[in-house]
Amino acid sequence: MNIFEAVVIAIVEGLTEFLPVSSTGHMIITSSIIEKATANPNFQEDAFTKIFTVAIQLGAILSVIVLYFKRFFPLNRWSFYLKLVVAVIPAIVLGLLFDKQIENLLGSTTTVAVSLLIGGIILVFIDKLFKTHTINNEQELSFGKAFFVGCWQCIAMIPGVSRSASSIIGGMQQKLTRNFAAEFSFFLAVPTMLGASIQSLFLKDWGEDAEVKRKGYEIIMESQENITAFIVGNVVAFVVALLAIKFFISFLQKHGFRMFGWYRIVVGIILLVLLYTGYIE
Repeated sequence: MNIFEAVVIAIVEGLTEFLPVSSTGHMIITSSIIEKATANPNFQEDAFTKIFTVAIQLGAILSVIVLYFKRFFPLNRWSFYLKLVVAVIPAIVLGLLFDKQIENLLGSTTTVAVSLLIGGIILVFIDKLFKTHTINNEQELSFGKAFFVGCWQCIAMIPGVSRSASSIIGGMQQKLTRNFAAEFSFFLAVPTMLGASIQSLFLKDWGEDAEVKRKGYEIIMESQENITAFIVGNVVAFVVALLAIKFFISFLQKHGFRMFGWYRIVVGIILLVLLYTGYIE
């Protein structure tokens, strides 16, 4: 992966991670297009590419911490952190149990397209589906509701569903206002994505041959090109995600989720057309 490819993928990650449009789906699409454009049939299957698309979430995580620094570190309210722990438990359990199955799904562009379409239809009508919102801050959020939002987030293990969309829908189903549902989705992303990054970098073994399996950080450290791509990718993801979060909250207050729903539907249809014509596999 060269610097240009790293920057392109990082921009896509930063733009889409916290919007309800599926960052994983968009990165799969982007990787497919890069693979086609560079005539490199092994781009998506390369171990560093797989690690990179997960590990650049670290930059996106940092954008949430910087933007919501005072709210994310309420040192006098430990219940806030406990609620995040409770909410992230379902993703940790299912992620560890079904890691291989999830990785296999990540290679299915058809799954991404269908998920984008279905999720888009739901977002078009979500503001009408959940009209009663009474919870507007962390203090009003119970541990039970936090747990159920975390369960909803697990649907995003299907590529194309969107972690942000599923947790926001789950939040609104649990009576959170749409703004607080979006913000809690950002907060929940920090332990969720941090866990995924740690798993990818330090715990998971990469490689088909048992004798040459390596940890993610070892693959990154193999070459200066990998190190540079990893650093640049995280910096770009951080800056772009920071801007995307500010845009999303402002847009959400004025327009709701409807436009994001239509966007997903359009992208899903385009992706199906590209698959049908054979432009991407």
